[in-house]
Amino acid sequence: MKVFLVLWALPILLLGSWYSLSYYDMSFGIFMLTRRAHDLVFSVYGHVLGLPPETIPPLVARAIVVDSAVVFAIIGFRRRKKIAAWWAARQASSELRPVVVPSADNLSSAP
Repeated sequence: MKVFLVLWALPILLLGSWYSLSYYDMSFGIFMLTRRAHDLVFSVYGHVLGLPPETIPPLVARAIVVDSAVVFAIIGFRRRKKIAAWWAARQASSELRPVVVPSADNLSSAP
């Protein structure tokens, strides 16, 4: 499961790092991190896909959100027994807590 999470998170981390560094032109002397390379990459992808280049980043962000939801659903499905046990324990502990009713003598809301 850890390998699965690493293989999911590593490309997202690399893409997000490249996008933010190149968007703000923090190149550190590396061409791929320049704004010129950023615009070139998105213009090439836009030409290949037949889309305007400025529409690609929101599409990628939406794809990351959907993929993340699928990954968390898989993890939740695999750990459903642990999650159900945790939820039952949480509900049982909340039922045991006494309910504090304010006294009519003391109208202060201070602790």
